[in-house]
Amino acid sequence: MEENQRKELDGCEGFARDVYRAVMTVPRGTVVTYAQVALMSGHRGAARAVGNALHVNPFYGVVPCHRVVSSRGRLAEKFGFGGAELQRSMLEAEGVTVEDGAVDLDRFQWRG
Repeated sequence: MEENQRKELDGCEGFARDVYRAVMTVPRGTVVTYAQVALMSGHRGAARAVGNALHVNPFYGVVPCHRVVSSRGRLAEKFGFGGAELQRSMLEAEGVTVEDGAVDLDRFQWRG
């Protein structure tokens, strides 16, 4: 993560900071699951809490929370910044195909 991105998270601490930093490492054109973010952020088993943190993400445009999907590749019906339709359009703009409200994890899941 670049220094200017770290500074973008100033004032954010603890669990939420860990989650946002993890999500900021997900490359364009890929997705991760909530459980994957929990593991990446050092909070294994906290997938539901990851979803809650992303739903109130105060760093829209910095933390690419649109790249996080369910364990079955489903988009977030209550995507915090405009619903699943906005999440779909943001993913498709990055080259991720969404069919019937889901992403093919075999094809688009980041395994970094």
